[in-house]
Amino acid sequence: MKITGRTKITGIFGYPVDHTLSPAMQNAAFEALGLDYCYIPLLVHPDNLADAVRSIRVLNLAGVNITVPHKEKVIPLLDTIDDEALFIGAVNTIVNSEGRLNGYNTDGRGFMRSLDESGISVKDKKILIIGAGGAARAVSYYLCREAGNVFIYGRTKIRADKLAGDLKQVKNNVSTVDHTFDIGEYDIIINATPLGLREDDQLPFETRHLRSEQIVCDLIYKETRLLTEASRKGCNTLNGLGMLLWQGALSFEIWTGKTPQIEIMRNALTQSFR
Repeated sequence: MKITGRTKITGIFGYPVDHTLSPAMQNAAFEALGLDYCYIPLLVHPDNLADAVRSIRVLNLAGVNITVPHKEKVIPLLDTIDDEALFIGAVNTIVNSEGRLNGYNTDGRGFMRSLDESGISVKDKKILIIGAGGAARAVSYYLCREAGNVFIYGRTKIRADKLAGDLKQVKNNVSTVDHTFDIGEYDIIINATPLGLREDDQLPFETRHLRSEQIVCDLIYKETRLLTEASRKGCNTLNGLGMLLWQGALSFEIWTGKTPQIEIMRNALTQSFR
């Protein structure tokens, strides 16, 4: 990679950010298409978020990804937010259009693309989403359009009720549940909580009643204990690596106006993950 004064800079704002796999896949995609772009991780403390956003204009960055803990707090710092990101209440992609900062969220679409390439259809299915935070909002925004019914379980009932109420504006097939004792009744179960990031995390729900006909997804992009136990039950499982890939590909398109070579990105991501 040759960086010059003409190179367009992109990156990711996060805290922490040392674990990110995005630079490998984005830089591989830029190189594959011969684009004079570069992608770098940028450690941004929450107290410095406003200054970091201003620096996008000052330094003329082409755009950035936004990751935890900034996805929600960045919204009031931007010039425009697209409807999807407004509904979700979080931004994961910013593009600098001649000094105007426009916010998008590609997480939900990325998840749906990962389901599609794995041959998983949500049409008319009964889906349970564990969690009611930003990740749950991103995926449920699309899931409820195609699913038969979507159920939300969250530790904070007020937050779960709020998400269900918002989703009913999209399609009136969403409700909350107070427990996960009947886990065997759902066609697809999605963990949208951070439980599973650490080895000693508790399971997001009891797995003993899972059935082999069920699909269990975890938005965490590694083989979590939940997915391992679901696999032992014979379930079809899916981790969040595909979602990471596709949300990144969609961000790439927003910044460059070009379609990346997905397999190049996938290979770079896989190599970095090992």
